[in-house]
Amino acid sequence: MSTDRKFTGTGWGFPPTFEKTTKGVVLSSDVEDIEQSLRILLGTLKGERVMHPSYGCNLNELLFESYNLTIKNYIIDLVKTAILFYEARIEPLKVSINEAFIHEGQVVLEIEYLVRSTNSRFNMVYPFYINEGIEIQQLIKS
Repeated sequence: MSTDRKFTGTGWGFPPTFEKTTKGVVLSSDVEDIEQSLRILLGTLKGERVMHPSYGCNLNELLFESYNLTIKNYIIDLVKTAILFYEARIEPLKVSINEAFIHEGQVVLEIEYLVRSTNSRFNMVYPFYINEGIEIQQLIKS
């Protein structure tokens, strides 16, 4: 099991948070770390990271596009390509779009993947839509 953890990794949780009692950073590991990494990858625009300008997925550029078969396939291809280049710990088995909320302006990405080190299957749901004011609301609540 320890060799698996070395491969899947342990890192800072996202968003970065700190524990008051230990005065340390909250860490995530294993599948949780992979899913947080995928969320960061899918939410990052190419060019956002100064030291790694090619990192990201550019999904936000499609926020106001009309949803059709071309856009659907383009989104799926963007996600698969980003995972291929930037998340070596997993193999994407299937990337699909749940269209149940399309008329409300929400694209729900469903990603089925295999963790290479453990040969275990997992899935992740990534809702992609405009959600205005969330960061401000979270700051006010803090």
